[in-house]
Formats: sequence, C-alpha cells, structure tokens
Amino acid sequence: MSNPKYEGSVFTQERTDTKEPSLFKVLLHNDDYTSMEFVVSILENIFNKSTVEATRIMLSVHNEGIGVAGVYTREICETKIAVVHEMARSNHFPLLCSMEPA
Repeated sequence: MSNPKYEGSVFTQERTDTKEPSLFKVLLHNDDYTSMEFVVSILENIFNKSTVEATRIMLSVHNEGIGVAGVYTREICETKIAVVHEMARSNHFPLLCSMEPA
C-alpha cells in the first residue's frame, strides 16, 4: 500500500566532495651559530632523512640561506617546527624553522 504523501517523491542524498589537505614546506634558515652537525642531526631525526640527503639539505641551507626540510600538511609542519625549535633551544642554538605553502 503506497502512501500518497510520498508518492512521486525522490529521495536524494547530498554528495560532498572531499579534497586533499593543503601541503606546506618546512624551511630551515641559515644562521652563524647553529652547527652543521646539529642541522644534519635534526634532518635525520625529525625529518627522517638519510645522512646523504640531510647533508645535501644542510649544505643548501648553508650556501643559499634556506633549505626545504620536507613537505607536509599544516598540522604536521607546525608540530615538526615546534620540535625543531625546542631541540635548538635546549642545545643553545638559534636555528629558525618556518613554513610556507608548497
């Protein structure tokens, strides 16, 4: 038995498209005090880079003034930057880390 109230009605489900989260680059900035060894250590331990890749990025920071440590979502970038700043402070280095849209 059909219900006249719903006769001819079409139920539709609204569809929402999901999109990938925006990506950001984590940047390391050169300074005159942070040791190259410390920068390599940061890249190996926080950004999971191999020694060869960490050395290449560290040399980019040293020679060009800035280097890309990695590309992540905003939240991961913010967390990694906070960890870098904390480790740098605890080791008495002024290493600066920032982020920008990828």
